[in-house]
Amino acid sequence: MEAIDKGKEKRLILAATGDSLITRRLSTNVEDDFLSLIKLIRSADVGFTNLETTVHDFKGHPAAQSGGAWMVSPPYVAEELKWAGFNLLSRANNHTMDWSEGGMFATSEILDKTGLTHAGVGRDLAEARRPAYIDTSKGRVALISASSTFAPWGRAGHARREVQGRPGLNPLRCETTYYVRRETFDALRKLNEELGLAAFRAGEEPDELTLLGTRFVVGETTRIEMRVHSGDLEGNLRSVKEASRQADWVVVSLHTHERGKDVYAPASFVVTFAKACIDAGADAVVMHGAHVLRGVEVYKDRPIYYSLSNFIYQSRSLEKLPEDIYERYGLGADATPADAFDIMEERYYSSQEQRIDGGAPHLTGTTYSVLALSSFEDRKLAELKLYPVTLGPERHRIHCGYPRLAGGDLAKKIIDQMVQFSALFGTQIECKDGVGVVKL
Repeated sequence: MEAIDKGKEKRLILAATGDSLITRRLSTNVEDDFLSLIKLIRSADVGFTNLETTVHDFKGHPAAQSGGAWMVSPPYVAEELKWAGFNLLSRANNHTMDWSEGGMFATSEILDKTGLTHAGVGRDLAEARRPAYIDTSKGRVALISASSTFAPWGRAGHARREVQGRPGLNPLRCETTYYVRRETFDALRKLNEELGLAAFRAGEEPDELTLLGTRFVVGETTRIEMRVHSGDLEGNLRSVKEASRQADWVVVSLHTHERGKDVYAPASFVVTFAKACIDAGADAVVMHGAHVLRGVEVYKDRPIYYSLSNFIYQSRSLEKLPEDIYERYGLGADATPADAFDIMEERYYSSQEQRIDGGAPHLTGTTYSVLALSSFEDRKLAELKLYPVTLGPERHRIHCGYPRLAGGDLAKKIIDQMVQFSALFGTQIECKDGVGVVKL
């Protein structure tokens, strides 16, 4: 069988960003550093972002468990994202099911009408895992979107001949084992017995214990082992292989909150997943969800972005909130969203916990980000630039969250962070005129 001549012009420019929790218009912003950023996105053949919200007029109902806030955005934000230059959206994330199935389906309908290509959700697992395709002048581009962080009930399920599938998102589950020393293990086993729980489960070895749903194993050192769920890995790789035969270019998106040795390092299982995707035919793997920056790796001439952080963050502009949030903060029936947001910020300021560098009370994580602009030629990465972005932490919450190109000392600081985080993967980055340039 004759091989497909991939890449009509053998060249593609991909603009990739992280999480977009968008609830307001973008096109009304006339700041120069914002418009310069928009120009960069529009210069690409494909503009990618993670849509970390639902888009509808309060369809469905608020779920009993949300991804943090119950994210819902006015239908016009779909047109705003298109105006900004985005045409490829990932949907699998911890906010996918904030408004249950009704909100998920309503979002799909609005995105389809707007002409935005999106992936990661469906009426069953086969649909949620299926690649989505967009045709460009540089060839056909496929997107597979998965999430390792989600409410368990939001995971899509397979259909069978005798029963319909379960609507939801495309999962990439993680199986975690905690290795502890013998004395710690014996103490956990004693606690298990004192609580009246089964000391051992069928099939467990004497040096293994499942306590409150967590698996502990005796080890020489204390460590955490995280392994990708084999079924989810195989299922997603099948989609990547399918896409590589049906498209000129393949992008894989993964939403992940899980961490490695610290919040700035990816979990080991997502590194395994990313490289397996490229081995299976992906041209780029884009991760988000950590709400901080993580490093970039170039693997087999393909980029892996381990976290592109926050790009648009406007969750403090939500106009309606479910009762669950007011109950959480002890607010009565007369309370408004502004009351809830005031308490959120007050608790942020009074918290004694270690804060993330560049954080602000208006959002989760950091207000730093990068726009990754990658150019591919002859099926290989030819150029990769990282443009530093700030979301304005010094601004009031109704103005914080709009991305702008960072300059001066802040731009250098952001790129220096990317230099540090990427060095873990052997990636070298130079700062040229306030832009990070990856050495290939």
